[in-house]
Parts: sequence; structure tokens; C-alpha cells
Amino acid sequence: MILYNVTIKIEHDIHKDWLAWMKVVHLPEMMKTGYFIEYTISRLMGTDESDGFTYSVQYLMPNFAAYQDYQQEEAAAMQRKHHARYENKYVAFRTIMKVIERGE
Repeated sequence: MILYNVTIKIEHDIHKDWLAWMKVVHLPEMMKTGYFIEYTISRLMGTDESDGFTYSVQYLMPNFAAYQDYQQEEAAAMQRKHHARYENKYVAFRTIMKVIERGE
């Protein structure tokens, strides 16, 4: 499996709006693409929050081919929607990881 991680630092004055929009609009749209098994959204703790709050949004994907297909077919449009709504109010970077083992 593949873990696609988006780390986002969002400015204080809009972070509540951003979180609500993520939960109600963006994350459901991401799941509707069919490329993801599940997602987790977390807030980083113990970080410098002087210029915003930092969140990690992690999407679990079945394999690397799903990630490649998502990147080719959907990623640009999804990122444009986010950017259009929160332009100049956030910083984001993306990482991709291969899941070695999961447990409970």
C-alpha cells in the first residue's frame, strides 16, 4: 500500500474555515475519485504555531499505480480548487511513502 501525505500550514484566521471545508467538501471529493481506501487528518503538535497551524492529511492507496493514476487524472484539479479558495493563506508539501506494515 501507499501512503500519500499532504502537510499543510494554514494561517490562524482561516484555519477553522479550512478545516470545515476539508471535512465537508474536499475530503469527500477526494474519496469519490476512487483512488483512496481511507484518509486521516491530524494536527501536528509541538510545532511552532506563530504563523499558522500545521495539519497532515494522509490518504491510504492500494498501490503505486493508483497513486500514479491519481496524479495524472485528478491531482491538478483538486489542488487548483484548494489553491483558489485559500491562495496566499497556506503552505503545503506532499510526500509519498510505501507502507511496510500496519497493525492495531
